[in-house]
Amino acid sequence: MRIDAHQHFWLMAARQGEWPPPELGPIHRDFLPPDLLPLLLETGIDGTILVQTLSSAADTDFMLDLAAKHSFIRGVVGWTDLKAPDAPQRVQALASHPKLKGLRPMVQAEAADWLDDPAIDPAAAAMAEWGLSFDALVLPPHLPSLLRFARRHPALSIVIDHAAKPDIAHGGTPGWAEDMAALGGLPNVWCKLSGLLTEAGERTGIDDIRPYVERLIALFGTDRLIWGSDWPVLRLAGDYPGWLEMCRQLVPAAAHDAVFGGNAATFYRLG
Repeated sequence: MRIDAHQHFWLMAARQGEWPPPELGPIHRDFLPPDLLPLLLETGIDGTILVQTLSSAADTDFMLDLAAKHSFIRGVVGWTDLKAPDAPQRVQALASHPKLKGLRPMVQAEAADWLDDPAIDPAAAAMAEWGLSFDALVLPPHLPSLLRFARRHPALSIVIDHAAKPDIAHGGTPGWAEDMAALGGLPNVWCKLSGLLTEAGERTGIDDIRPYVERLIALFGTDRLIWGSDWPVLRLAGDYPGWLEMCRQLVPAAAHDAVFGGNAATFYRLG
């Protein structure tokens, strides 16, 4: 089973005042399953994980409705306010949806120490209890607090989205590799091989991306690295078949079954 572990759908009517802005023409429109399905058929991808893009319950409901109608959506990563007083109850209710596999707060828009707030701990414990995973949408400055969060919740499965978005376009982010190494040393932390092209600026050749992929393989192994397209955001920097083929060339062939499907099935409990 080949899985794209990170893709999005959205309706612009639901995004007034939200990203993406009009100047990002390639992605400033509606994206729905009929837009992605031809690419999945072309590349032999069997299913996807649909990931939230808005901090709203309505967006999660929208995604779960799409997942109920389209069998290729194998799982949904939704949103709820993880610091709300009733967050554990919200987590339990969301976990009752068979296709709801995880939750993702938009940490990249928050202060670097957002994950240090103990208000998040009851929800994180509930996520572990009810079998939901945590998608960590973070930037390099968040990595030290993510490490502390992951240590506080060793039973919670955590995946770092887009490798925490290192600044490839400007030669990398100081301290990124060291912080990622510390996180890679924790068995409950995984990493997505996704989103790198959109951080690369003009440096989108395979040899520009290679050092980052090799570093991620060294830190997380091929058993905790999960491929994702980040489509349609990917359209800002490349195309779906091209990104998939680049990653297939960079990941050792012996690990393809794991990185391009098996690891996603394990992490998101796809059966």
